[in-house]
Amino acid sequence: MNVFDYLFEETQDIDKDFVIGPKETISFKKLYEDSLKVASFLKNNIGQDQNVILISQNSVFFITAYLGILKSGNVCVPLNYDLEQSNLDYVTRLTDCTTTFIAGNLQAKLKFEEVIDSYNEEDLSQILKTQQKEIFTSVFNVNSVAEILFTSGSTGAPKGVMISHQNIIANTNSIEASLKLSSKDILCVVLPFYYCYGLSLLHTHLKVGGSLVLNNGFMFLGSFIDNLKLYECTGFSGVPSHFQILLKKSQTFKDKEFPDLRYVTQAGGKLHSIFIEEFVEAFPKTEFYVMYGQTEATARLSCLPPELIKSKLESIGKGIPGVTLKIVNEKGGPVGIDEEGELLAFGENIMLGYFKDVLASKDTVKNGWLHTGDIAKIDKDGFYYLVARKKEFIKTGGKRVSPKEIEGAILSVPEVVDCTITGVDDAILGEAIQATIVLNGKLDNELMKNKILQKCSENLSPYKIPHQISFETSLQMSATGKKIKK
Repeated sequence: MNVFDYLFEETQDIDKDFVIGPKETISFKKLYEDSLKVASFLKNNIGQDQNVILISQNSVFFITAYLGILKSGNVCVPLNYDLEQSNLDYVTRLTDCTTTFIAGNLQAKLKFEEVIDSYNEEDLSQILKTQQKEIFTSVFNVNSVAEILFTSGSTGAPKGVMISHQNIIANTNSIEASLKLSSKDILCVVLPFYYCYGLSLLHTHLKVGGSLVLNNGFMFLGSFIDNLKLYECTGFSGVPSHFQILLKKSQTFKDKEFPDLRYVTQAGGKLHSIFIEEFVEAFPKTEFYVMYGQTEATARLSCLPPELIKSKLESIGKGIPGVTLKIVNEKGGPVGIDEEGELLAFGENIMLGYFKDVLASKDTVKNGWLHTGDIAKIDKDGFYYLVARKKEFIKTGGKRVSPKEIEGAILSVPEVVDCTITGVDDAILGEAIQATIVLNGKLDNELMKNKILQKCSENLSPYKIPHQISFETSLQMSATGKKIKK
């Protein structure tokens, strides 16, 4: 089954709005019809199995083009709308792309090296006016590539993660079951759709007949808070920085009441426990789901349900339906209770591999098991806990230190909005511990440094106390909302 048909299986004929909000609306029925026209246009003009780049902020334009590309049997390559020209050139060459859908306001900024057929919002409107719907055969390879999601490339050239139609179907089913989603749910979306977490929100709510409110300006907190209330949103999904900003930077968020807000989900990195506790205390009637995943797993791998948020506060939960997790030591053998090792995952949601990178694919997926690169441990009840990324550990004075523990201690200081722990070269220690801290407002840095060091000495072993402390004026975030580490 083409994932397009799966997503619209029960919603293609309903007049209810899928996208609601102040700027754009579109019903399920019209979205289905419009996307079919895009698919028909692509079938007639480029055929199948071609890579089609899509660059746009979250919009009806993005959603229509995205679904049309999937239905056409071509491969969607959604890219960051803030990407640099050099990255666009790299991806275009790598994917041999000859067709792109790109927002009109980006066409002047981004140029294509080769002659590429490019379609903006006006072009899409013309396609919808003139294109007749084609008949698509029901025979379809569900394991064919649906999309290529490129990683950030922070440690080198970006990798293209190949996700199949079956990957999306499997992961959508699992997330829907974990969150108990229904047609009554209305989600406020601040995560971009080129990001796997954002796409999972699109997939799940399209499947169950829910609705989305698109908010591309989260940093304007007043607008976001107004959207939650005005459109009676039942859900909100964010990465750690979204919750940190809401709790520490907004003067009004915790004082508001959101009677319709049934649940929130947090993924894209583990939110420190102090913020989870603060949110749950402020909104005791809102269910808080901690989730964990990777692009290589389509989106989600595990979930900690809200009823266990207090008893298993530090945990990422257990594997979602259809996903098996395990932890192995350096030799690939099993580990014991509370023993650290690499977290591995198995399921129908695991990627096909990296685009044109056979060696990296073999290193990452072995015998069907995804090697996440995350160090974790398991407790006696079978719940998993992240310790750190393999590459994040700091070796200081011969001892291995996880940044998360130090960050947690510093974040318990009320004036601290964010803390990033990194290792810096040191002639004596090998690596010295560097703390980069964002404070809530203009405060005396020297006084705060002393207060932070005092908190560290009370809660950490001496070798874990930061050797260097610097202060930043604001939290540095990527377009996905993830924290940028310098």
